[in-house]
Amino acid sequence: MIRHGGFLGLLLLFAASVVLAADLPLDLQGHAVQGGLLRGQAPPGARVWVAGVPVKVAPDGAFLIGFSRTAPPNVLIEVAAPGAPRAAHTLTVGQRDYKVETIDGLPDSQVSPGPAALRRIARDSTAIKTARLRASDTPLFTGSFQWPLTGTMTGVYGSQRVLNGVPRSPHLGVDIAAPHGTPLLAPADAVVALVHDDMFFTGKTLILDHGHGLTSVYAHMSAIAVTEGQSVVAGQVIAAVGQSGRATGPHLHWGVHLAGVGLDPALLVSAVP
Repeated sequence: MIRHGGFLGLLLLFAASVVLAADLPLDLQGHAVQGGLLRGQAPPGARVWVAGVPVKVAPDGAFLIGFSRTAPPNVLIEVAAPGAPRAAHTLTVGQRDYKVETIDGLPDSQVSPGPAALRRIARDSTAIKTARLRASDTPLFTGSFQWPLTGTMTGVYGSQRVLNGVPRSPHLGVDIAAPHGTPLLAPADAVVALVHDDMFFTGKTLILDHGHGLTSVYAHMSAIAVTEGQSVVAGQVIAAVGQSGRATGPHLHWGVHLAGVGLDPALLVSAVP
């Protein structure tokens, strides 16, 4: 099981169908909370906007809405079904408190990289962004996600990281500690968008494309068992736990992004195992 105090309470607090205005032809399932993901269903051919920005909608009306770590408490959702007037609803988004995580013992070169390392980091960042931009239009996200491994959660989404005493960017994912070589499983159906053998921060890195801009990343691995462009199914072995890149012990960093927005993977799983 995934062991983390207070985790079950967080899931239960925000897990529900979203209640919308009666005249809004939408069904939303998921977590309307900072870091959460909603799976939506609109009439076929409908158009959807979130905070004035158009959302990609599948021909059958399926779509996704993601909320950033700092999403405001109220978000406007609009939908225009074929032959119907544009309807709007203000959605309440749950606000979260984030902890501060202190990590010591990292090499100074990985906390304050020099010029050569910064150039390498920039190349890594470009590769990741490019992979996410290539997301397929095929909606593979309709099923529930599952945990990619069994272990102990050692890092949570949204926390402020302090590395060797230096404040850094928030942690947009979860860290799960497990023995070196532990198999990692695909959490849902996907296409492999990126395989990289040695990124500066994340070491052996893998990105899966779940469609409509939804991607998941797996970092610090010891081995990768899939290739770019390969289709994978939920539960398939994709890699193995390691300590590559910037890491103080064997673990998985698991992150999920929707159109570049970092989400909380712990809010995507169907249940706590």
